Amino acid sequence: MLNVHRGYPSLDRSPELRHTGVVKIRSELDAATTVAVSDGHTRRAVVRLLLESGSITAGEISDRLGLSAAGVRRHLDVLIEMGDAESATAAPWQQVGRGRPAKHYRLTAVGRAKLGHAYDTLASAAMRQLREIGGEDAVRTFARQRIDAILADVEPAGGGADVEAAANRVASALSDAGYVATTARVGGPIHGVEICQHHCPVSHVAEEFPELCETEQQAIAEVLGTHVQRLAMIVNGDCACTTHVPLMSVPSKT
Repeated sequence: MLNVHRGYPSLDRSPELRHTGVVKIRSELDAATTVAVSDGHTRRAVVRLLLESGSITAGEISDRLGLSAAGVRRHLDVLIEMGDAESATAAPWQQVGRGRPAKHYRLTAVGRAKLGHAYDTLASAAMRQLREIGGEDAVRTFARQRIDAILADVEPAGGGADVEAAANRVASALSDAGYVATTARVGGPIHGVEICQHHCPVSHVAEEFPELCETEQQAIAEVLGTHVQRLAMIVNGDCACTTHVPLMSVPSKT
């Protein structure tokens, strides 16, 4: 239908305005955007669990995030397809109950690399230059000053029962520095607590400069007032850097 307004013909759009197709398309786009954002948040939560746990089943992820098993597997499938995660059959000691062993999932080196590594190339170049100018002692001094700065606000253990509390304080300081650290009590021949660093922001640099790891272990031992032992290291291909802290009187090595 044509309307005439001031001598100019124009289309009568009133019938078109009654159609809801445009609104429907916008609603569908908004819904799709919401789903995409939700998926992004959920996937980051899954990545975080893979990072913190080292190795975990889809069922455990489902329980901890309150997601359906199908939803969790969908996110895991995407991460595996991207090369960020991998699956493996559970080790005998990880198997719970009877039946087919559950698959465990963990981040790959590619997945870890996407979390950031503190300007690896620049840092490595600077460390090489430092070693060339000042030698190995200069590298070790720098590495020690770095970890001392990270642990500067950690109150040292007062001995005895305070060692575990101090280990928690160390883990908190490491987390603030990007290491995603947690602690867990362990039994066995030597009762103690383990500090697990699920991410290392300088792991690529530490592969070339082990002084970063060595001085870190030394500084942790001094803060806790006891000898500590490295059980696993990311630079060696392990899921996390794990440090065992005995909860008994063991003199610190100097």
